[in-house]
Amino acid sequence: MQINRLSPQAGYIWIRQGMWLFKQSPFTFLMLVFLYIFVVQLSMFVPILGLFLVLILNPVIAVGFLTACQKVILKELVKPSIYISPLKDLGPQVRLNLLKLGGIYALLIVLLSLVAAQFVDVEKILPLLSNNQMSAPEMIQEMSTAIIVGACLYMPIAILMWFSPQLVAWQGMSVFKALFGSWMGFWLNKGAFFVYFSTWAVILIAIPLVLGALFDAIGMAQYASYLITPLSMWALTVLYCSFFATWKGCFLDSIQNSEPNLQTLNQPIE
Repeated sequence: MQINRLSPQAGYIWIRQGMWLFKQSPFTFLMLVFLYIFVVQLSMFVPILGLFLVLILNPVIAVGFLTACQKVILKELVKPSIYISPLKDLGPQVRLNLLKLGGIYALLIVLLSLVAAQFVDVEKILPLLSNNQMSAPEMIQEMSTAIIVGACLYMPIAILMWFSPQLVAWQGMSVFKALFGSWMGFWLNKGAFFVYFSTWAVILIAIPLVLGALFDAIGMAQYASYLITPLSMWALTVLYCSFFATWKGCFLDSIQNSEPNLQTLNQPIE
């Protein structure tokens, strides 16, 4: 396993590569993201067990989506069943390791939820998310607390899980070696990831908030969702596409120059 050390500018390059990849087949990626969101929403109808199952399958789903990215690059047809392709195409030990990884992820999320509940008033957050019954000052305070606490607690989990499914599926690593490799891949490129996450925070959080405030200022708040919703959906899909670019950049490519090399995405995973 070779981990590349990239400059902070690589974070910007990954986002541009994600946009490039999305343009290759917008319908395919939007379909896959919509399907994932639908499955997550559907799992809510089976309390606890449904969501826990989705969490366990998360590494499988992640490898499936990244496999779809590879197929789009190679101009191959992508079907919705791509999400479960790792369970069909990979060896039994690799499948077992992916499920073990999913079990670890699920347990970490449960632990995160228990810790976060000590800092966030869930009874105030739930009405806000359902019917917006809270006043503006309360909303800002509670949502800010929830976002900050959630981000701080989830970041270590994200670092462990960012590359580990790919390392298990495509490099044949054991679960704990993959978790360590993911952490090292992230740590050795922390500057690039800082730029990457900061840019996405602006796109996914700051811009929708500014647009919402602008619509509210001109008395057209009820129309804000017509612009913010499709913009957020596009950004979320490009974000998922850029995951593939971070993998190639940190583990497969060697970006030496300072100019974005978008065409490195054309190299298939071996």
